Amino acid sequence: MFGSSSNRASAYAKVGVETGVSTADPHKLILMLFDGAILSIATAAAAMERNDISTKGQSISKAIEIIVNGLKASLDPVSGGELAGRLDALYVYMGERLLYANLHNNRAALDEVRNLLATLREAWAGIAPDAATAAA
Repeated sequence: MFGSSSNRASAYAKVGVETGVSTADPHKLILMLFDGAILSIATAAAAMERNDISTKGQSISKAIEIIVNGLKASLDPVSGGELAGRLDALYVYMGERLLYANLHNNRAALDEVRNLLATLREAWAGIAPDAATAAA
């Protein structure tokens, strides 16, 4: 009647993500994109270790989708100026490195992109609107 326990867990997780997205402010949404891309890369790395080609490919594709159609698409070149341009180029680079990692089973390329995303996420978290209020 309710499906397998993994289907229920997946449905629960999806509802949790959808609820988080619908209630999050724009700053939090970007953090969620960083988290999703980092998680997808970690899943791809684990799949690479297991030689699970299908999961690796799906996870890398998901990370690329988040980076290109989430993070990169959210840039505002007008108000972001040079920084937005540099981030745009970095996101393109990350997508290329992930494609390389997928084609060549290159764990170092996955780790490189994961580290870049983690650094950007940390910087973004540090400029949270509520963090500035709390510091004042």
